[in-house]
Amino acid sequence: MSDEGRGRGRGGFGRGGGRGGRGRGRGRGRGRGGRRGGDENVWVPVTKLGRLVKEGKIASIEEIFLFSIPVKEAEIIDFFLKDKLKDEVMKIMPVQKQSSAGQRTRFKAFVAIGDEDGHIGLGVKCSSEVATAIRGAITAAKLNLAPVRRGFWGRANGLPHTVPCKVTGKCGSVRVRLIPAPRGTGLVSSPAGKKLLHMAGIDDCYSSATGHTRTMGNFIKAIFYALRATYGYLSPELWKENALIAHPYQEHTDFLSKKQLA
Repeated sequence: MSDEGRGRGRGGFGRGGGRGGRGRGRGRGRGRGGRRGGDENVWVPVTKLGRLVKEGKIASIEEIFLFSIPVKEAEIIDFFLKDKLKDEVMKIMPVQKQSSAGQRTRFKAFVAIGDEDGHIGLGVKCSSEVATAIRGAITAAKLNLAPVRRGFWGRANGLPHTVPCKVTGKCGSVRVRLIPAPRGTGLVSSPAGKKLLHMAGIDDCYSSATGHTRTMGNFIKAIFYALRATYGYLSPELWKENALIAHPYQEHTDFLSKKQLA
C-alpha cells in the first residue's frame, strides 16, 4: 500500500507539479507580452540611418542607394515604400535534417517584393512554421531591396521600358541572361521570371536561361542578381562628371552626436 502511495505520489508530482509549473510560467510570459503590445507599432530606430530617416533628414530611398549605406532595419523601407510595395510568395518547400530522434522538418519560404517602379527585393527564410517563414522572408526581402535601372531599346522615346543592356545573373548551376527588347514585346520568360520582372517595373524583356532551372530557389535568385547588376554597368550617358555631395552621416553629424532619448 505504501509502495503504491509512493508511486502515485511520484507520478502525481511529475505530472502535476513539473508540467503545471512550466505551464503557468509560459502563461505569465504571454500575459506580460500582451501588456506591452500597446507600443508595438511605434518604431524606435536603433541605427544611425534609422534615426536620420525617422527625423526626415533623408528625403528619399535613392539617397541611401547613392551612398551604399547598409539597411539593417526593415522599417526604413516601409517608411519610404510601404504603400507601394507588393509581396509575392514564390515558393514554399519542406527541408529536412536528420537528428538522433529522427527527421526534423522545417519550411523554407522564398518571397519577392517590389513596387513595379524600379525596386526589387528577394528574401529567403526557414522556420518550423509556414507563417513564420513567410514573415521572416518578407523582412529579409526588405533588407535586400535593390534598385533596378531601366532603359530603352533603340530610340529613347517615352518612359524607360526594358533593361538598359544585356545582364547576367548566376546562382548554383542556373545562369539567367536578360536581353533588351523592343517596346510592345512583353516579358518573354517563365511564369516566375515574369512575376519578378513585372515587380521590378520592366515591361519588355527577352530572357535566356541555362542550367537546372527547375530548382526554383536558384532560378529566382539568378534573376534577382541579374536585375541588381543593371546599376553595375557604366554606360556612356553616365560618363558626365557629377559634383560630390556630403555623406548623410557627415552632413548630420551634429544630430547624430546627440544622445537619443528612449
